[in-house]
Amino acid sequence: MIPRYSRPEMANIWSDQTRYQIWFELEAHACDALAKLKVIPESAAKTIWKKGKFDVKRIDEIERTTKHDVIAFLTNVAEYVGPEARFLHQGMTSSDVLDTCLAVQLARASDILLKDLDALLAAIKKRAYETKDMPTIGRSHGIHAEPVTFGLKLAGYYAEFNRCRERMKAARAEIATCAISGAVGTFANIDPFVEQYVAKKMGLTVEPVSTQVIPRDRHAMFFATLGVIASSMERLAVEIRHLQRTEVLEAEEYFSPGQKGSSAMPHKRNPVLSENVTGLARLVRGYVTPALENVALWHERDISHSSVERMIAPDATVTLDFALNRLTNVIDKLVVYPDTMEKNMNKMRGLVFSQRVLLALTQAGVSREDSYKLVQRNAMKVWEQGKDFLTELSADKDITKHIKAADLKKLFDLRYHTKHVNTIFKRVFGK
Repeated sequence: MIPRYSRPEMANIWSDQTRYQIWFELEAHACDALAKLKVIPESAAKTIWKKGKFDVKRIDEIERTTKHDVIAFLTNVAEYVGPEARFLHQGMTSSDVLDTCLAVQLARASDILLKDLDALLAAIKKRAYETKDMPTIGRSHGIHAEPVTFGLKLAGYYAEFNRCRERMKAARAEIATCAISGAVGTFANIDPFVEQYVAKKMGLTVEPVSTQVIPRDRHAMFFATLGVIASSMERLAVEIRHLQRTEVLEAEEYFSPGQKGSSAMPHKRNPVLSENVTGLARLVRGYVTPALENVALWHERDISHSSVERMIAPDATVTLDFALNRLTNVIDKLVVYPDTMEKNMNKMRGLVFSQRVLLALTQAGVSREDSYKLVQRNAMKVWEQGKDFLTELSADKDITKHIKAADLKKLFDLRYHTKHVNTIFKRVFGK
């Protein structure tokens, strides 16, 4: 995490202060459960809540000697609690604290990411309806294909990010599990009730089988979900970057007063925010492979996953949070140019209606193969000689003997291609 690409609410989840606070709550709730089972005195559990404190610098100091963060934490808390601190961590192992804490942190991070997705969805929906009937050219392979509307483009992204939200919601549910089962996960020295009690208090579900650690397939799926979201973000960012190219310029990022595009060229207005989102998406996807490799731990546990997660968990969630917020702002302020869209669509002098002419010929009794040849030979004149497509078709006797010139002109109707936009919008946004 670096401040440039961090937002405070998400970054705070991964602070030392927050992590140790969660550790303390886990330990204190466990003591409450143990007191209910009469394993420890109720007065001891109350004292732990009342006197329990910790100091981050002091924990770091102790850890330099113990080389063990959980022991350093427990030692520091004991300095505040006194004799009753002997009841802390009864029957527990370090992974009970570390894994359950990570689950809490990832669940909280998920809640922020879900809010981020909601904001992005709202921005896309607003702009989609604003541009629902704004004609623009659809492209395949980067080449003019057939007309669409700009709003229809955005509706597709809305549907995609709505799927992302559902995946994020499922990933949150899958990651939010509690494991307090002791060494090798057998509950030999701690009653399963403690796990159930702590899970409820911390807003988690119980891990069915924790082999001393929570199975890492859960974490792999979580980070894979972040990676998919990042890829969807990059797809939208790349679209904006293409549309802002000087020779296209159908849309561009908002350029604020006083903003500078280049240290050397005063005229520049660059899609820097979308480029930034593209770069951050690469980072988030980069964390997926280590998470997948963390699944294969030795036997009931090892800690080869630990160093990985200490880095990728904060970095992936903080980066995605920042990028989602940035992309939302880009969409919210995106400047669109309908006149340029129309100009670009007409650049190929009617070629975008070639399929409709092809189909009309087949309806008139011409074979599809012959229809294709007739349309294509006239289309190539547009590509190679700069001719007008409708003019060439109207002069081709092999075509006009099947379709009258007046009927050919009717095939060049833009509304034909946008007649089902409302139907698609209802599918995406509902009634």
